[in-house]
Amino acid sequence: MEYNYLGRTGLKVSKICLGTMNFGSHTSEEDAFAIMDRALEAGINFFDTANVYGGSGQRGQTEEIIGRWFAQGGGRREKVVLATKVYGGMDNEADGPNKENGLSAYKIRRHLEESLKRLQTDHVELYQMHHIERHAPWEEIWGVFESIVNQGKAYYIGSSNFAGYHLALAQAAAEKRQFLGLVSEQHRYNLLCRLPELEVLPAAEDFGIGIIPWSPLGGGMLSGKILNPEPGSRSEGRAAELTDHERSQLEDYAKLCEKLGESEPNVALAWLLANPAVTAPIIGPRTMEQLEQALRAVEINLSEETMKELDRIFPGPGGRAPEAYAW
Repeated sequence: MEYNYLGRTGLKVSKICLGTMNFGSHTSEEDAFAIMDRALEAGINFFDTANVYGGSGQRGQTEEIIGRWFAQGGGRREKVVLATKVYGGMDNEADGPNKENGLSAYKIRRHLEESLKRLQTDHVELYQMHHIERHAPWEEIWGVFESIVNQGKAYYIGSSNFAGYHLALAQAAAEKRQFLGLVSEQHRYNLLCRLPELEVLPAAEDFGIGIIPWSPLGGGMLSGKILNPEPGSRSEGRAAELTDHERSQLEDYAKLCEKLGESEPNVALAWLLANPAVTAPIIGPRTMEQLEQALRAVEINLSEETMKELDRIFPGPGGRAPEAYAW
């Protein structure tokens, strides 16, 4: 395994981040334990979760599974750079009208304490805002996060699903407080979704915010299973919805990957890892086989010729703004 610094911090994390969103809802606890053990063995030290993961009516289940895995001991907790998130409503009637999505100081404090109990730990290395807050002021948000960091309950603060504009606002407000602010941004970014190259990636690079791409395989579109899906699989339904343009793209992509002798998902991950703005794409394996396959991506170096061919197949927005659409 290889490692990157998390944004501008001195913290090193694996170039592959283990996403746990399937644990509990699609992956049994026993299999989740095995996947996490294997991830550590392979050198993956960066684990991502969220308080809302677990499935309908089971929010918090994924954090509980991770907590029980930590409780086995063996240095598991000490070896993991743990990231979780706050924003969504939980299955907790005690929150009353504050059960809805949001980032009030009231909610952040309550939900962090609940996450720590489920995770069976006294801190998380990275605490992330799952979405932008559109009502509470940054003075409130940074006030509570600064307190949490000072108490040692979280070491760093990150964001998810922020626009470049929001990253700028957040950092400007943090600088006024002489606070580190954001160190990472989880964002939907893949060969099929390159819009972040206009604003988000340039802003993140300038502010020293590491990009952690989620959905690196485009919701399974780049998994290599769409063109010839197994009967009854989730891919079968998506395949039936492909446009002629999408099918042509995926056919060209499959041919390129075959020429390279690499799997389609691993080329997609390697393309992300070639971007200096990217810290670590999140993989969300449902099975051990999927984890094992993804480990190869870190070893792949794509040539300049291959990168140009990928640009041809999956053209981006034209570069960063405003040059992409103006002078």
